[in-house]
Amino acid sequence: MKVVVAMSGGVDSSVTAALLKEGGYEVIGATMQIWPSNELADEAERFGGCCGLGAVADAKRVAYKLGIPHYVMNFRDLFAQKVIANFCREYSLGRTPNPCIRCNEYIKFDALLTRAKELEADFVATGHYARIERDEVSGRYLLKKGVDRRKDQSYVLYVMTQNQLRHALMPLGGFTKERVRQVAGELGLPVADKAESQEICFIPDGDYTRFLKEYMPQAAKPGPVLDREGNTLGEHRGILFYTIGQRKGLGISAREPLYVVAIDRERNAIIVGTKREVYGDELIAANLNWIGIESLEQPLELKAKIRYRHREADAVITPILSEDRVHVKFKQPQMAMTRGQAIVFYHKDSVVGGGTIEQINGG
Repeated sequence: MKVVVAMSGGVDSSVTAALLKEGGYEVIGATMQIWPSNELADEAERFGGCCGLGAVADAKRVAYKLGIPHYVMNFRDLFAQKVIANFCREYSLGRTPNPCIRCNEYIKFDALLTRAKELEADFVATGHYARIERDEVSGRYLLKKGVDRRKDQSYVLYVMTQNQLRHALMPLGGFTKERVRQVAGELGLPVADKAESQEICFIPDGDYTRFLKEYMPQAAKPGPVLDREGNTLGEHRGILFYTIGQRKGLGISAREPLYVVAIDRERNAIIVGTKREVYGDELIAANLNWIGIESLEQPLELKAKIRYRHREADAVITPILSEDRVHVKFKQPQMAMTRGQAIVFYHKDSVVGGGTIEQINGG
């Protein structure tokens, strides 16, 4: 069986390639070029980002050590269109996107899988901390949490289709991060002690404001900061620089701490309120993808997670069949539910499905 391993030059993808080769697979290493230019890729390298020229060199060194072929595949235009442009557009609409999800959806498990099939490979493999299993009763492929709960990445993989799950391998799902580094050391891989890359690869220094200003200078339009009654409390720098639940950087003084509770694109306004007003218990989600079930036909009590680092919470998920949306009612109010973020539904350690938060209701 032949597998293409997405090799970023980091320890996780390197160990993934090593484990699969030890398991008898015919392994091909592939590093994806995603940056619009080599200059930006080099800048990313300096701040710990992935997929720069140094990452390519590290991946090649690992491939040589393992005795496997290695290719560099150009996805620059697709990444710019599907991930970077989407990220900027969502912020300009007052939404907060998760670009890692879009990358998994359009790049790793779509474009790379297509390229892998051209190489007559059966699978694409990644260093994600998640597990893929087949349910013998339903015949469906299931996506499950990684055993290392601190590193679990099932949240950012909820967009995977049955076909993609069928042709994907994630051998690190049963490992802890500590064990992965130990394996890398035991195998003498040159990246065993390499630091982890940052969460969003295309923002080299983690400065969202600078990045958005450079990519969308026309969108940085100042506007009013309003309270719930519509009173003007100050002026903001542009709605793309703010997100729900934000407290710092508002530039206004008040008797108690104020937080961003809503972003009104139509009025180009930031709405602020008290911490209590940041909480809500209902939302509408769209752009749904189901993994554990074929579709949602009736209300289900599940766990729901409203952002990657957020703790799961009990909720009732009710289908809005005529609109292909769901209504989510939490048993306890959640802080900073945010339009544009993903909400992922779990039953125990399995991903049932997920979607994009479209509307926030009540509190």
